[in-house]
Amino acid sequence: MSLSRPFRRTCRQFVSGQYDYAGTSMWAYTRHPKFAVAPTQYIRAFLLIQKDLQRLFEFIEPAEENLGAYSFRTHELLLRACVEVEANCKAILLENGYLKPKGYLDMSDYKKLNATHRLSSHEVTMPVWSGASRVRKPFEAWAMGESLPWYEAYNASKHDRALGFHRANFEHTIDAVAGLLVVLSAQFHTDDLTPARSLKWKPGEKYDGTEGGIGGYFQVRFPTDWPEEDRYEFIWHLMMSETDPFAQLTFA
Repeated sequence: MSLSRPFRRTCRQFVSGQYDYAGTSMWAYTRHPKFAVAPTQYIRAFLLIQKDLQRLFEFIEPAEENLGAYSFRTHELLLRACVEVEANCKAILLENGYLKPKGYLDMSDYKKLNATHRLSSHEVTMPVWSGASRVRKPFEAWAMGESLPWYEAYNASKHDRALGFHRANFEHTIDAVAGLLVVLSAQFHTDDLTPARSLKWKPGEKYDGTEGGIGGYFQVRFPTDWPEEDRYEFIWHLMMSETDPFAQLTFA
């Protein structure tokens, strides 16, 4: 049986296989005030990071040959992106009632979101890239039971600058920004929460099965592997006037 109510901060396929229905307001559950606390803060933070990454591309060409390049600029962006990934993961967990006895959340907690949000099934395509690594899968390591290389690089370069600085390289920076986009997309789909979409909506521009992501730079391929019982099936306009129409996630 599919899900008759959406979860907080959780974007999923509908039983039709789509994430939104053309000509309807089915996507609009992400705009309900109970869906997320202060969502624009998280979106704006990403948009600034994306803008700064594009600025970095003026100095480091987005190309395979440059993946190992590192500097204080790559280090700065890596740290900022990972801090935002943590902030988003924490918000998803806490707003869905997640409690941890010790009170401190870490990557072992955030990893639980791979089951609830299919993070490892998202793909991000670089619009400009020279080489074979145009498509980034920032959470793919979780599907194989491994740690995230870009997050390990973040910790290494943060806690031991002398020995870990070189790990804050171009590749890990790109994957961290892509990872942040994935976490946001798994919550808000392609909606950047601007007024334009609420006034007149149409499906995102599609190319090779991908959709223009939040901020309009990257292309995102959303998961298509949701089991039918974990997909949404509700009629939003019949629920949207409720004070709180959302269900609460449970975490294994």
